[in-house]
Amino acid sequence: MARMPPATVEVSDAVVQGLVRDQRPDLGDRPLARVANGWDNATFRLGDDLAVRLPRRVEAVSLILHERRYLPDIARRSPVAVPVPVHAGQPTSGFPWPWSIVRWVPGVAAADVGPAGRGLAAEGLADFLLSLHAPAEAGVPVNPFRGVPLTDRDAVVVERLGDGERYPQAAALRGVWAEACAANAWDGPAMMLHGDLHPGNILLAHDGSLAGVIDFGDVGAGDPAVDLAVGWLMFDAVARQRFMHAFGPAVERDTWMRARGWALILSTAMLSNSDDNPRMFAVGEFGIRQILEG
Repeated sequence: MARMPPATVEVSDAVVQGLVRDQRPDLGDRPLARVANGWDNATFRLGDDLAVRLPRRVEAVSLILHERRYLPDIARRSPVAVPVPVHAGQPTSGFPWPWSIVRWVPGVAAADVGPAGRGLAAEGLADFLLSLHAPAEAGVPVNPFRGVPLTDRDAVVVERLGDGERYPQAAALRGVWAEACAANAWDGPAMMLHGDLHPGNILLAHDGSLAGVIDFGDVGAGDPAVDLAVGWLMFDAVARQRFMHAFGPAVERDTWMRARGWALILSTAMLSNSDDNPRMFAVGEFGIRQILEG
């Protein structure tokens, strides 16, 4: 069974409560509740308007630091709410790594809403990405797994599609992958990227419009096609056309072709590693269906 990465450190409610009380005693009496246990971070809600983010494995420590460094500027440009850090937590004897207190972003995760309920967010999500995708400053990290040339990820895609039981559509998916890799490579400046944009990290308001975007641990610089892949992970064919149309000439055809390739990378990552996470497994299944539709 393919499972999500195990935690190096299991983060308990008691440990988080102790960290908050020691380093932010003004917040120590707030109610605390675990709300997410992702591949990289555990997230706890702290009162009504804050959340605590802690790495659950050593590979995620740098992601917390990246969020601290780049989210304030992203927030200044973003048309929707993002989890801006308000406290830089320090390691202690009870927890070995940096951690953060961030603004709580209200909303319902799009992963918990049926595809028919996501379409109203299409234009808002495009607006968010247009605000995010600015040329990156010197020093912004390049994630070796996101925003790089598609050919850098060829080996892992070939390996995943070799699992014929998990991917009965492997032949068609190999064709999609070949088309994406044949598209012209990104030749513009390295752009600021979210890097992990999928329905679990997109929040919707009660009316279905975009409320916010969370989990910026993979923020970095590179090809914006990796974020545009959300069009296949998030939307059905009709809403995806509206999402794509909202960018107008700002995004050319080859970038959309690479984006479809990135949707294949991300969807197979979820399907191949989420047997113990039905929510993310469902996102991967939906993405594969949309990729095969076009």
